[in-house]
Amino acid sequence: MLFTDLKLSEPILKAISDQGYTAPSPVQAQAIPYILEGRDMLAGAQTGTGKTAGFTLPMLEILSRKTHNIKAPRQVRALILTPTRELAAQVGESVKLYGKYLKFKSAIIFGGVGMQPQVAALRQGVDIVIATPGRLLDHMSQGTIDLRHVEILILDEADRMLDMGFIKDIRRVISVLPQKRQNLLFSATYSDDIKGLCESILRNPAIVEVARRNTSSELVTQRVILVDCARKSALFGHLAVEKNWKQVLVFTRTKHQANKLSDYLQKIGVSATAIHGNKSQAARTKALADFKAGSVRILVATDIAARGLDIDQLPHVVNLELPNIAEDYVHRIGRTGRAGNEGEAISLVCVDEYDYLKSIERLIGKKFDREIVAGFEPDPAIIAMPILQGRGLSQGNHSPSGKPQGQKRERGTRQQDGGRNHNTKGDTGRNGRSNKQRKEGNRKSY
Repeated sequence: MLFTDLKLSEPILKAISDQGYTAPSPVQAQAIPYILEGRDMLAGAQTGTGKTAGFTLPMLEILSRKTHNIKAPRQVRALILTPTRELAAQVGESVKLYGKYLKFKSAIIFGGVGMQPQVAALRQGVDIVIATPGRLLDHMSQGTIDLRHVEILILDEADRMLDMGFIKDIRRVISVLPQKRQNLLFSATYSDDIKGLCESILRNPAIVEVARRNTSSELVTQRVILVDCARKSALFGHLAVEKNWKQVLVFTRTKHQANKLSDYLQKIGVSATAIHGNKSQAARTKALADFKAGSVRILVATDIAARGLDIDQLPHVVNLELPNIAEDYVHRIGRTGRAGNEGEAISLVCVDEYDYLKSIERLIGKKFDREIVAGFEPDPAIIAMPILQGRGLSQGNHSPSGKPQGQKRERGTRQQDGGRNHNTKGDTGRNGRSNKQRKEGNRKSY
């Protein structure tokens, strides 16, 4: 199938061609026809499979087909909600990219930056708004945005928004939208909360699922290296230097650990920078730009970067610390192995994280071999633990792309997101909390 087979108009096809694309990805090929029919839809696909274009292209097509009095003030006709600033910026860029031959105006609305430029853009009139829930509610409360004419509502990375405690905000937004509208919900993973949200807002939805639920990409080689907790940074630094890694995204659970690793890497001569919720939006944007440009080799991130980083050929993702929510592992490693490219995900696991490791293995239906890097062997007593049974334990020097040699049997802080104060705990706001507390509790500064 080609994009020309999808009944898209010439201006959109021209924009697609400008990007060098001719054939849609599987999720695009399945989703676009349903959306063009005007149906509600629930789409599930692994991250990096082209979901953004999967809803951006048909949204632009639908809006362009409907006549609109160009002399009348522009009204918000499409609303796209995303969980993070980075993802909002990425989606906004796609809207401009594929709509460049159309006459639509769009606005990106998120916290961490001043409201006045956003207010000015809204006053001039926009057709499409891409927003994070917190800042959107700020505009709603101040009367600077009118959502009474929305024709299409898109929830991008809906599972992540629910994970971050945005469900009440989403329902507040939906309560002011027209009853008659098209609803599109995109999610990398499914949960009972996602099913409940679908039942409440989707009407006879088409279901698109291009991969088994909660699975990791087959293009990503996944490895687990055992190490003592206190030696993780040293081991990562050793691997980065020895293997001469040029571009690596490293995940930590907390902002403190992200800063600590970044500082350590710089001390040993490896260019690195950190990105997390305490960084200003300008600092986050610069860090990501430097990383993409190759002027910084290592980007150390908390889970805010698990969604919204769009780097087609990122070769390595490393979990310095495993996430305490298994689904987040899928999102993290989804930053590599994108757009048909192969990737590698390495997890440095210490004894405190073995329960997290088991949860991840249950979720994705795969049990990893445990490896040990010479010179960084964990406490011998750990090797005999039951968690290591069932798969081989490899020892020796390891190459990230090669085979092993030899075989052997933060207290909470107050943060600001666009005028909305939120309590946080650690960086994810979830450490030590029950699932119910995590999903219904206070939101973070994203």
